[in-house]
Amino acid sequence: MRIIGGSSGRRVLKVPHGLAVRPTPDLVKQAVFNSLAGRVNGARVLELFAGSGALGFECLSRGAARVVSVEKSSRHALYIRANLRAAALPAERFELRTQDAFTAIRQLAVAGARFDLVLADPPFGAKNLGRRSESLSQQLLDDPDLPRLLAAGALLVLGHARRDVLTVPPPWREVKSLRHGDSVMTFLEPAAEAGFDAAPAQGNLAP
Repeated sequence: MRIIGGSSGRRVLKVPHGLAVRPTPDLVKQAVFNSLAGRVNGARVLELFAGSGALGFECLSRGAARVVSVEKSSRHALYIRANLRAAALPAERFELRTQDAFTAIRQLAVAGARFDLVLADPPFGAKNLGRRSESLSQQLLDDPDLPRLLAAGALLVLGHARRDVLTVPPPWREVKSLRHGDSVMTFLEPAAEAGFDAAPAQGNLAP
């Protein structure tokens, strides 16, 4: 696991051992950040289900103004702090909240926090053919406080398994999906902020 681009590009990140963390593969990260292009530089970023902190650190490396990472596990939080130091990233532009993601969303919304980019790649959900998903990704889409955290023109980039078919409720609108193997990264925006009429596009992460 490494940082791909920016000032700390090629720096290696340590990942907690075991099955509790599923790091976002480098190929998937590359496709996501290629799609985001200039959105990251100067952005206020919220990273949910941070794991090793890889997505947030990628944003810091690429010039994000501020990154707030949320990770429930105190053990994983130790890795995030160690990775921040090892990658020589600006600690003054980084905040780590060691708490449940949904609690953090509620607290940040009450505090009036706003972000230009929200990144979330939670643990994969089960196959849900013929029934509504109950995965963490679906719970994020259903959370009434999450849209309140997005500034005008902001994006939510949400990871989920291909087998986990999400229902996109109001106020979200899908912009596009990037797929690689069983991984899907879906780009969404609040429909109230949508400024396009085209149907959502889809793409593949494979080179």
